[in-house]
Amino acid sequence: MKLGVIGGLGPMATAYFMEMVTEMTVADKDQDHIEMIIMSVPQTPDRTSFILGESCEDPLPVINETADRLCRAGADVIAIPCITAHCFHEKLCKNVDVKILNAIDETCSELISKGARKVGIMATSGTLKCGLFRDAFIKAGIEPIEPDEATEKHIMDLIYQDIKAGKKPDEARFKAVMKYFGDKGADKVVLGCTELSLLERADLDLKDTVDVMRILAKTSIKACGYEVRREYL
Repeated sequence: MKLGVIGGLGPMATAYFMEMVTEMTVADKDQDHIEMIIMSVPQTPDRTSFILGESCEDPLPVINETADRLCRAGADVIAIPCITAHCFHEKLCKNVDVKILNAIDETCSELISKGARKVGIMATSGTLKCGLFRDAFIKAGIEPIEPDEATEKHIMDLIYQDIKAGKKPDEARFKAVMKYFGDKGADKVVLGCTELSLLERADLDLKDTVDVMRILAKTSIKACGYEVRREYL
Protein backbone atom coordinates (compact mmCIF):
# COMPACT_ATOMS: atom_id res chain seq x y z
CA MET A 1 0.00 0.00 0.00
CA LYS A 2 1.12 3.55 -0.71
CA LEU A 3 1.43 6.10 2.08
CA GLY A 4 0.29 9.63 1.32
CA VAL A 5 1.69 12.44 3.47
CA ILE A 6 0.10 15.86 3.89
CA GLY A 7 3.33 17.73 4.42
CA GLY A 8 4.90 21.13 4.85
CA LEU A 9 3.17 21.74 8.20
CA GLY A 10 6.06 22.47 8.86
CA PRO A 11 8.62 21.39 6.30
CA MET A 12 11.30 20.15 8.69
CA ALA A 13 8.79 18.04 10.63
CA THR A 14 7.71 16.46 7.34
CA ALA A 15 11.31 15.65 6.43
CA TYR A 16 11.87 14.13 9.85
CA PHE A 17 8.67 12.08 9.54
CA MET A 18 9.91 10.55 6.28
CA GLU A 19 13.23 9.79 7.97
CA MET A 20 11.41 8.10 10.86
CA VAL A 21 9.27 5.92 8.60
CA THR A 22 12.33 4.88 6.61
CA GLU A 23 14.42 4.18 9.70
CA MET A 24 11.70 2.23 11.50
CA THR A 25 10.65 -0.06 8.64
CA VAL A 26 12.02 -3.60 8.46
CA ALA A 27 13.93 -3.56 5.17
CA ASP A 28 17.09 -5.10 3.77
CA LYS A 29 17.18 -3.13 0.53
CA ASP A 30 15.63 -0.08 -1.15
CA GLN A 31 12.81 -2.09 -2.66
CA ASP A 32 11.63 -3.26 0.78
CA HIS A 33 10.58 0.24 1.85
CA ILE A 34 7.15 1.87 1.73
CA GLU A 35 6.23 3.84 -1.34
CA MET A 36 5.48 7.36 -0.09
CA ILE A 37 3.75 10.20 -1.89
CA ILE A 38 4.59 13.41 -0.09
CA MET A 39 2.80 16.66 -0.88
CA SER A 40 4.69 19.40 0.94
CA VAL A 41 2.63 22.57 0.96
CA PRO A 42 4.25 24.99 3.43
CA GLN A 43 2.03 27.77 2.09
CA THR A 44 -0.91 26.19 3.96
CA PRO A 45 -2.26 28.87 6.34
CA ASP A 46 -1.10 28.53 9.94
CA ARG A 47 -3.45 26.23 11.82
CA THR A 48 -2.99 27.73 15.28
CA SER A 49 -3.47 31.33 14.11
CA PHE A 50 -6.78 30.39 12.47
CA ILE A 51 -8.05 28.38 15.46
CA LEU A 52 -7.21 31.22 17.85
CA GLY A 53 -8.99 33.75 15.63
CA GLU A 54 -5.76 35.62 14.88
CA SER A 55 -6.13 34.93 11.14
CA CYS A 56 -9.09 34.62 8.75
CA GLU A 57 -7.18 32.27 6.45
CA ASP A 58 -8.80 28.87 6.85
CA PRO A 59 -6.23 26.09 6.29
CA LEU A 60 -8.86 23.38 5.69
CA PRO A 61 -9.46 24.09 1.96
CA VAL A 62 -5.72 23.79 1.28
CA ILE A 63 -5.44 20.63 3.39
CA ASN A 64 -8.47 19.21 1.58
CA GLU A 65 -6.89 19.94 -1.80
CA THR A 66 -3.62 18.34 -0.71
CA ALA A 67 -5.47 15.21 0.43
CA ASP A 68 -7.35 15.09 -2.87
CA ARG A 69 -4.10 15.35 -4.83
CA LEU A 70 -2.68 12.46 -2.78
CA CYS A 71 -5.73 10.33 -3.53
CA ARG A 72 -5.46 11.08 -7.25
CA ALA A 73 -1.78 10.13 -7.08
CA GLY A 74 -2.71 6.70 -5.70
CA ALA A 75 -2.32 7.00 -1.91
CA ASP A 76 -4.04 4.18 0.00
CA VAL A 77 -3.51 5.67 3.48
CA ILE A 78 -2.86 9.26 4.52
CA ALA A 79 -0.79 10.56 7.44
CA ILE A 80 -0.66 14.16 8.63
CA PRO A 81 2.58 14.96 10.49
CA CYS A 82 1.00 18.07 12.02
CA ILE A 83 -0.96 17.57 15.21
CA THR A 84 -2.77 20.92 15.14
CA ALA A 85 -4.13 19.94 11.71
CA HIS A 86 -5.87 17.06 13.49
CA CYS A 87 -8.36 19.67 14.69
CA PHE A 88 -9.76 19.35 11.16
CA HIS A 89 -9.51 15.54 11.07
CA GLU A 90 -13.24 14.81 11.28
CA LYS A 91 -14.14 17.28 8.52
CA LEU A 92 -11.27 16.07 6.37
CA CYS A 93 -12.35 12.43 6.66
CA LYS A 94 -15.78 13.35 5.27
CA ASN A 95 -14.16 14.68 2.10
CA VAL A 96 -11.61 11.91 1.49
CA ASP A 97 -12.27 8.32 0.46
CA VAL A 98 -9.08 6.75 1.91
CA LYS A 99 -8.23 6.23 5.56
CA ILE A 100 -6.64 9.19 7.34
CA LEU A 101 -4.63 8.07 10.36
CA ASN A 102 -5.39 9.66 13.73
CA ALA A 103 -2.24 10.33 15.75
CA ILE A 104 -4.22 11.34 18.85
CA ASP A 105 -6.05 8.02 19.17
CA GLU A 106 -2.87 6.05 18.56
CA THR A 107 -1.07 8.06 21.24
CA CYS A 108 -3.78 7.18 23.76
CA SER A 109 -3.33 3.50 22.98
CA GLU A 110 0.43 3.74 23.47
CA LEU A 111 0.08 5.61 26.76
CA ILE A 112 -2.34 3.01 28.08
CA SER A 113 0.10 0.25 27.11
CA LYS A 114 2.82 2.07 29.07
CA GLY A 115 0.59 2.31 32.14
CA ALA A 116 0.53 6.12 32.16
CA ARG A 117 -2.13 7.63 34.43
CA LYS A 118 -1.33 11.35 34.41
CA VAL A 119 0.09 12.89 31.24
CA GLY A 120 1.38 16.39 30.54
CA ILE A 121 0.53 17.94 27.18
CA MET A 122 3.13 19.88 25.19
CA ALA A 123 1.23 21.23 22.20
CA THR A 124 0.41 24.39 20.28
CA SER A 125 -2.18 26.81 21.64
CA GLY A 126 -4.42 25.74 18.74
CA THR A 127 -4.28 22.08 19.70
CA LEU A 128 -4.89 22.97 23.35
CA LYS A 129 -7.89 25.14 22.46
CA CYS A 130 -9.40 22.30 20.41
CA GLY A 131 -8.99 19.99 23.41
CA LEU A 132 -7.71 17.17 21.20
CA PHE A 133 -5.52 15.49 23.80
CA ARG A 134 -7.60 16.51 26.82
CA ASP A 135 -10.81 14.97 25.49
CA ALA A 136 -9.10 11.83 24.17
CA PHE A 137 -7.20 11.29 27.43
CA ILE A 138 -10.30 11.65 29.58
CA LYS A 139 -12.17 9.19 27.38
CA ALA A 140 -9.26 6.74 27.72
CA GLY A 141 -9.12 7.10 31.51
CA ILE A 142 -5.92 9.18 31.51
CA GLU A 143 -5.74 12.38 33.56
CA PRO A 144 -4.59 15.24 31.29
CA ILE A 145 -2.30 17.95 32.61
CA GLU A 146 -2.46 21.07 30.47
CA PRO A 147 0.09 23.90 30.75
CA ASP A 148 -0.55 27.12 32.62
CA GLU A 149 -0.17 30.40 30.74
CA ALA A 150 3.58 30.77 31.37
CA THR A 151 4.30 27.15 30.42
CA GLU A 152 2.16 27.40 27.29
CA LYS A 153 4.23 30.41 26.21
CA HIS A 154 7.43 28.42 26.73
CA ILE A 155 6.03 25.64 24.54
CA MET A 156 4.92 28.03 21.81
CA ASP A 157 8.32 29.74 21.86
CA LEU A 158 10.07 26.38 21.53
CA ILE A 159 7.91 25.59 18.51
CA TYR A 160 7.72 28.95 16.74
CA GLN A 161 10.73 30.94 17.94
CA ASP A 162 13.18 28.04 18.00
CA ILE A 163 12.32 24.98 15.90
CA LYS A 164 10.25 26.54 13.11
CA ALA A 165 12.82 29.34 12.89
CA GLY A 166 15.63 26.81 12.38
CA LYS A 167 17.27 27.59 15.71
CA LYS A 168 18.54 25.29 18.45
CA PRO A 169 15.78 24.66 21.03
CA ASP A 170 16.26 26.70 24.21
CA GLU A 171 17.22 24.16 26.88
CA ALA A 172 16.09 26.43 29.73
CA ARG A 173 12.61 26.70 28.20
CA PHE A 174 12.38 22.97 27.80
CA LYS A 175 13.51 22.28 31.36
CA ALA A 176 10.98 24.79 32.70
CA VAL A 177 8.20 22.99 30.85
CA MET A 178 9.28 19.57 32.09
CA LYS A 179 9.57 20.86 35.66
CA TYR A 180 6.03 22.23 35.52
CA PHE A 181 4.60 18.88 34.45
CA GLY A 182 6.82 16.98 36.89
CA ASP A 183 5.61 19.15 39.76
CA LYS A 184 2.04 18.35 38.70
CA GLY A 185 2.76 14.63 39.01
CA ALA A 186 2.88 13.66 35.33
CA ASP A 187 3.94 10.08 34.56
CA LYS A 188 4.71 11.07 30.98
CA VAL A 189 4.77 14.21 28.86
CA VAL A 190 3.43 14.04 25.34
CA LEU A 191 5.40 15.84 22.62
CA GLY A 192 2.11 16.79 21.01
CA CYS A 193 3.42 18.86 18.12
CA THR A 194 5.45 17.32 15.32
CA GLU A 195 7.96 20.17 15.53
CA LEU A 196 8.74 18.99 19.06
CA SER A 197 9.96 15.68 17.65
CA LEU A 198 13.03 17.61 16.56
CA LEU A 199 13.97 18.07 20.23
CA GLU A 200 15.51 14.62 19.85
CA ARG A 201 18.31 16.18 17.81
CA ALA A 202 19.08 18.78 20.49
CA ASP A 203 20.66 16.43 23.05
CA LEU A 204 17.92 17.07 25.63
CA ASP A 205 16.69 14.64 28.30
CA LEU A 206 13.55 13.13 26.75
CA LYS A 207 13.27 10.00 28.89
CA ASP A 208 9.88 10.96 30.34
CA THR A 209 8.36 12.02 27.02
CA VAL A 210 6.23 10.25 24.41
CA ASP A 211 6.68 11.47 20.84
CA VAL A 212 3.40 11.63 18.90
CA MET A 213 5.10 11.78 15.51
CA ARG A 214 7.11 8.65 16.28
CA ILE A 215 3.82 6.92 17.13
CA LEU A 216 2.32 8.19 13.86
CA ALA A 217 5.31 6.81 11.96
CA LYS A 218 4.84 3.37 13.52
CA THR A 219 1.13 3.47 12.79
CA SER A 220 1.79 4.46 9.18
CA ILE A 221 4.14 1.53 8.66
CA LYS A 222 1.64 -0.97 10.04
CA ALA A 223 -1.28 0.58 8.14
CA CYS A 224 0.61 0.06 4.88
CA GLY A 225 1.16 -3.63 5.68
CA TYR A 226 4.84 -3.36 6.61
CA GLU A 227 6.70 -4.41 9.73
CA VAL A 228 8.21 -2.08 12.36
CA ARG A 229 11.75 -2.79 13.48
CA ARG A 230 11.77 -4.52 16.89
CA GLU A 231 13.74 -1.76 18.63
CA TYR A 232 10.96 0.75 17.91
CA LEU A 233 8.06 -1.35 19.20
